[in-house]
Amino acid sequence: MSAAPDVSVVLPYRDVLATLAEAATSILEEREVGLELLLIDDGSRDGSADVAAALAASDPRVRLLSSSGAGIVSALNLGLAEAAAPLVARMDGDDVSLRGRLASQRRAMEEDGSLAALGTQIEAFPSDVIEGGLARYVAWQNGLLSAEEHAVQVFVEAPLCHPSVMLRRDVVRGLGGYRQGRFPEDYDLWLRLVRGGHRIRKLQEVLLRWRQRPGRLTFNDPRYSLESIRALRAEHLAERLQGEQRELVLWGAGPTGRRLARALEPHGVRFTRFVDIDPLKIGRTARGAPITSMEGLRPEEHFVVFAVGAAGARALVSSALREREFIEGADFLAAA
Repeated sequence: MSAAPDVSVVLPYRDVLATLAEAATSILEEREVGLELLLIDDGSRDGSADVAAALAASDPRVRLLSSSGAGIVSALNLGLAEAAAPLVARMDGDDVSLRGRLASQRRAMEEDGSLAALGTQIEAFPSDVIEGGLARYVAWQNGLLSAEEHAVQVFVEAPLCHPSVMLRRDVVRGLGGYRQGRFPEDYDLWLRLVRGGHRIRKLQEVLLRWRQRPGRLTFNDPRYSLESIRALRAEHLAERLQGEQRELVLWGAGPTGRRLARALEPHGVRFTRFVDIDPLKIGRTARGAPITSMEGLRPEEHFVVFAVGAAGARALVSSALREREFIEGADFLAAA
């Protein structure tokens, strides 16, 4: 009987005939870690299953599973249930894992037992389609390294690239695994881990190439729409704010801030005031609350959430609050 693996790699796939062999091979080339690769067919119709079968026939570390087209959440939870190792690494059928990734992540997870999830920095490719908001998102993600940074920035966006992550299986299963709903299952998991007091962070090394293509689920599934992400963010942010004894202030009276305030209202969260630097907005109201300048904000009296959409505005607001002795996480949070 072969030894139990150190890492189980969960790779759900659907209709990725052109890239599945490259993705799987990039994992199987790792020889420093005892691994199993769970290839989970989520209803492929393009011959991807034949590629998976050939990989299994040539490498005993490959196990074939099927979620019968039930969707990514069912496939991921099947992978968690079937994983033989205590550490579960994620991978997608159109990405490329770089050499040494699993060994580096396993070493870091074993050295720090408090880590529930560990990602890596990523390279998005092909370069000719990486621009604008996607380029800024990748740069923002790669800039977050420590568990503390991930914890305070988790309400901005998903701070980890899902296929780059290694998870502690028992922790994730203890939270009920991945949740099914009208939201991105990976972002929901990061939010639940942080709210549960678990640590997540990433390695300061690019160890995954994240392929962008027109058919990628992230760009087409309504669960990944801005509205769905905003609703998910509001659900988890409300849990953080409901026990706050200080006045709740929302910095950002523009469309981004107003949409967040509206999303929070069904959860019983309302702001006593909005803050904005635009003199044309000051003195007006938003969602029934006055819009004021930043004057008079004090960390002992106010907890500030800021939601600003303009590029570079997040850094400016954070700097302004720190100058007034607000501490990120304790006295203010970014939520856009």
